[in-house]
Amino acid sequence: MPPIARAAAATRGTSLWRDGLRRLLRNRLAMAGGVVIVLLCLIAIFADVLMPLPYTKPNFERLNEPPSRSYPLGTDALGRDLLSRMIYGARISMLVGLGAQLLVVAIGVPIGAISGYLGGRTDVILTRFIDVMYAFPRLLFVILVMSMLGAGLLNIFIAIGLTGWVGIARQTRAQVLALKGKEFVDAARGLGVRGGRLLLRHILPNALTPIVVSVTFGIPEAIFTEAALSFIGVGINPPTPSWGQMVGEGQQFIRSYWHLCVFPAIAIAITMLSFTFFGDGVRDALDPKMK
Repeated sequence: MPPIARAAAATRGTSLWRDGLRRLLRNRLAMAGGVVIVLLCLIAIFADVLMPLPYTKPNFERLNEPPSRSYPLGTDALGRDLLSRMIYGARISMLVGLGAQLLVVAIGVPIGAISGYLGGRTDVILTRFIDVMYAFPRLLFVILVMSMLGAGLLNIFIAIGLTGWVGIARQTRAQVLALKGKEFVDAARGLGVRGGRLLLRHILPNALTPIVVSVTFGIPEAIFTEAALSFIGVGINPPTPSWGQMVGEGQQFIRSYWHLCVFPAIAIAITMLSFTFFGDGVRDALDPKMK
């Protein structure tokens, strides 16, 4: 193949996303985290099939039983199978992580994009609003919203979404401000592209890298927030199991029935660590300065 043809083929086979995928696949920690995340998603999807017993079924003859052959993770104070409740708790955690981030993106990205693109008075008003929201302690604000709305999965989505969009809005605004003065945007304007089409077709697609990274790190943060809410009793309504709820219920029996809170705490830690490893890998992979 002639040198010019080889160069053209190499150019066609190279892009930020393709190179990022190659770098991500070479990152062993990120891949390990990704494998665990995929397993957690599969467990969440097929929880009803994987559970050995219904998570609400009590056995009053075997209360607070330690791990055994019949109950690999033991039973709780009502004799319910802890393994079944852990498996169903994975569904709750993944739903909260993914669902809350969808709401965060739906709120934060439009606000940040409009603020950066329009500029002027609109940018000042939206930026001041973002700064005011950023000043609130997030966890306390989430607890306040949950106290107003009440416990429940849908209300957790709303509470995390209403308080978690600030960071991604600031990142989106910064990216739009940096991109709207670039040559390719001027060229699009010269071709007659204006308004929302210019923002949606030319600017936002090139601002996706920090948004993707922010979402990757936001998922474990949402899972941890749900665990904290369930721990203090304003999260998921019983008898639906949640890892944070299980830790909260079992922590008072840590000396006598250690398995009640140790296994859910380990599940939360593994999930957080996996998303952190994968998020670090995605950030490094999408960084154009990385070789």
